[in-house]
Amino acid sequence: MHLVVTGHVDHGKSTIIGRLLADTGSLPDGKLEAVQRTCERHAKPFEYAFLLDALRDEQAQGITIDSARVFFRTSRRNYVILDAPGHVEFLKNMITGASRAEAALLVIDAAEGVRENSRRHGFMLSMLGINQIAVVVNKMDLVDYSQSVFDRIVAEYGAFLGRVEVMPRCYIPVSGATGENVASTAAKLSWYRGPTVLEALEQFDNRVPLTSAAFRMPVQGVYKFTEHNDSRRIVAGTVASGRLAAGDEVIFYPSGKKSRVASIEAFNHPPRNGALAEEAVGFTLTDQIYVVRGEIAAKTGQPKPHVTTRLKVSLFWLGKSPLVPRKEYLLKLGTVRVPFRVDQIHRVIDASELSSAEGPPLQVQRHEVAECTLALSKPVAFDTVDQNPDTARFVIVDSFEISGGGIVREALPDKQAWVREKVLNRNYKWQAGGVSPERRIERYSQKPILLLITGDKDGDRKALARELEGRLFDEGRHVYFLGIGNVLYGVDADIDRTGGNRLEHLRRLGEVANILLDAGLIVIATAAELTQEDVEVIRTSGGADRVTVVWLGDRMTTDLTCDLVVTSHEAENDGANRLKALLHDCGAIFRPW
Repeated sequence: MHLVVTGHVDHGKSTIIGRLLADTGSLPDGKLEAVQRTCERHAKPFEYAFLLDALRDEQAQGITIDSARVFFRTSRRNYVILDAPGHVEFLKNMITGASRAEAALLVIDAAEGVRENSRRHGFMLSMLGINQIAVVVNKMDLVDYSQSVFDRIVAEYGAFLGRVEVMPRCYIPVSGATGENVASTAAKLSWYRGPTVLEALEQFDNRVPLTSAAFRMPVQGVYKFTEHNDSRRIVAGTVASGRLAAGDEVIFYPSGKKSRVASIEAFNHPPRNGALAEEAVGFTLTDQIYVVRGEIAAKTGQPKPHVTTRLKVSLFWLGKSPLVPRKEYLLKLGTVRVPFRVDQIHRVIDASELSSAEGPPLQVQRHEVAECTLALSKPVAFDTVDQNPDTARFVIVDSFEISGGGIVREALPDKQAWVREKVLNRNYKWQAGGVSPERRIERYSQKPILLLITGDKDGDRKALARELEGRLFDEGRHVYFLGIGNVLYGVDADIDRTGGNRLEHLRRLGEVANILLDAGLIVIATAAELTQEDVEVIRTSGGADRVTVVWLGDRMTTDLTCDLVVTSHEAENDGANRLKALLHDCGAIFRPW
């Protein structure tokens, strides 16, 4: 069992665990002597807390910085105990230690009572989904083992935890310094009739793997082997929930592509028949499809994960700078990494008081909790926390540092939902040929891409597109120019060419491009004054990772975010070369050096 011990700074968390290890004879060989030598070197009296504080600067300053891990065993099971830091500056370390815990001890100093981080840590444990909690009221020797003091703390802290829907299994009065009620009962606490700390630990239940839930496996990567004529392509990852067996039909989200499991694979292990939750495995497919890291594998006939670009979340913020709207951050959910912006901050909560600021919040400060709507740069697959906690948790990266995290509460509709439903159905019904995308890439020495050239109405987009098409063709590339008129008067002939049908025209353009991309071609398409919404429709239809956008003209006339801007002067003198360099940079064609 993984157990985290947390609470306010200097409330005696490490002392209780150190005493527990000593009283149960669970100390590793030489640990006690090493700590005693450290105390002598620093001219400090021996403390049981130092049995846990493994870092040198922790022992010098007397506070836990890292989440020190200690292992011990009882007659029932093995334990991994994480002594999480209580200082507010190390809240990130506490969350790291608690993120995989199955149960928690929350320690409160009887003399100091409930403090800021006592409440904050209780709130964080509720967000992390840890519901097996025992509250340990420590240092009872400093209040003369007073039952009234204990009862007051139970009433105050119980009221707070009730507001965040946390119900502790028990409240235990102890003295870590003297060992009373840690591993054995104490005469001075004869008024207490509950379990000791050790007995409370033994009453906790191990987390049961989610084998009965819907199958979910975030794709870590796809690996191909060639040595000894090994032609396997293995989709690898850790099963978050459910079970998988050879012969099962799987669908990958958000792409919606499907295939059937041919075999279950494991590293340095003979083939197996199935995979269960929490196992790191791989599997091969009967039909080779293009799958990328960050997708989620699910089984046909089971509840689908959500797919959208807009999430309603509860998050905690630990960054050095406030979390603000309009700034770009990186979201890591499962194995996917996607840029996002905060669309709206609904409510900011002081995690230690559960109070909300008056007026609409403009930012989230360090150590605050908030309810927000996030707008992602591309759709991702996930579950909400009530459906599957493992595929609903995320962290936020700001300036290359993990600066926050949280859980997904709700999947919100976005503007591309109507297109995405059609794409998911298309991919599910897709009839693949006998030539895989990888074989086409190897044969053509290029990667399929849609180069979308837009701009103001005065720019000669078609001339630039045709020039680039001719140059690439002369170099032996497989390339095709797709003018918007080809679509409007062909596959779009059944709908009016009015403004009300603009997005449907663009969706069909994306569908035509998708077929050409599946054939391995470089597709160059042109359309005037595309907006960001226009491009997102095309990306949803044709594949977000296969669309690159260029603006041709001297001024931007829409809200489009593009990959390259080419002025009219540059187009006349060096436009084709600039576009060719862009194709090099995005990996569509390979540099000869």
